[in-house]
Amino acid sequence: MRAAWVLPSLIEGSGGHRTILQNVQYLIRKGYECDVYVEDKGEVKNSEELRRQAETLFGKHDCRFILGYDIQGEYDIIFATAWFTAKVVRDCNSKAVKAYFIQDFEALFNPMGDGYILACNSYGYGLKPVTIGRWLSHKMQTEYHTPSRYFDFCADRRIYRSLPKAKKEHAICFVYQPDKPRRCSVLGIEALGIVKFLRPDVKIYLYGSNIKGNVWFEHENLGIIPLEKCNALYNKCEVGLCISSSNPSRIPFEMMAAGLPVVDLYMENNFYDMPNEGVRLAHTTPESIAQALIEILDHKEMAAEMSEAGKRYMADKDLEHGFEQFYAAVSDMAARREPAEPAVYDRSYTRPAVSADVVMDEKLAEQSYAPPVIVDNSLFGRLKRVGFIRKSKLLRKLWYKLRGL
Repeated sequence: MRAAWVLPSLIEGSGGHRTILQNVQYLIRKGYECDVYVEDKGEVKNSEELRRQAETLFGKHDCRFILGYDIQGEYDIIFATAWFTAKVVRDCNSKAVKAYFIQDFEALFNPMGDGYILACNSYGYGLKPVTIGRWLSHKMQTEYHTPSRYFDFCADRRIYRSLPKAKKEHAICFVYQPDKPRRCSVLGIEALGIVKFLRPDVKIYLYGSNIKGNVWFEHENLGIIPLEKCNALYNKCEVGLCISSSNPSRIPFEMMAAGLPVVDLYMENNFYDMPNEGVRLAHTTPESIAQALIEILDHKEMAAEMSEAGKRYMADKDLEHGFEQFYAAVSDMAARREPAEPAVYDRSYTRPAVSADVVMDEKLAEQSYAPPVIVDNSLFGRLKRVGFIRKSKLLRKLWYKLRGL
């Protein structure tokens, strides 16, 4: 059996690319030959350079890396992996099964407009979806009337595990990625600012991006760190904050596997994959997120119960479990078997939202809490505020082009 995968250009630290390549490697273990076609953005000169780049960023894989989207040869199945690759797969001249490996509702990566609508359109191209998590599968079936398969959010339990000798700190870690709007870095920083104001002894660790950003309180920014160091961080912190306003990230599940209680947002995207125990979902205000974090920090017994519950939930969700689910879905699709009937998914998270109460509001008012106005003082931030640049269409175009570079 032969499979082709059509990928966006490679990005350092990308969890999405890592997940794709892990599943590529599993298909190879099961006897597939896999070719990985990667978007040509001029970052590498040829397929050999691309292979070396992939090895540097994500380790060695046994697939063939091909630069560009010129899909040649016979395949049994071809996977789109991002909304703009879905059109490439739809239009390629092949008798292969055309599938869609969906890790997020990518329309939400764009403001309302062309990007949002074109991404939504990709779900109606007739490709066969296999999604990470149940929420996306639920969405494909209820909103796009497309039968869908899914595999669970899992964690590499060789890496993400409890370290009994780890020394606990009175600390929070936050996945801080200001380059990804869906990660709500401003919301997270405002919530952590409240926590730091009310609990000045709490240590704040930021990680996940090399961008420093405008953070006004004392913290430590670890940048992009290796997976083993992520696990060490989860073991020494008392609570983890990971915000995703689209599909859940794999990170909360990796935190739970390490025994770290998790806080995320009380939004529909989290209702179908998050467990009731091990996680607290908070209303989307900084005050509510801060309250959820402080409740866990202040109540050691509750934190310990959440830690054990998270580990129990992830005990049977090693990567191999997800790979097997994915392989079963691929086998069905390659054999052109349709799902027997649309699945109906119940919510897995049924608790009420953590919501900032009157006491929190009174505490902040009593102590005259006033977060600073965040101003982007980077070169591009300062240029953006210059009047004649804002008014000139040509200069604005140039500014966005430079910013993209």
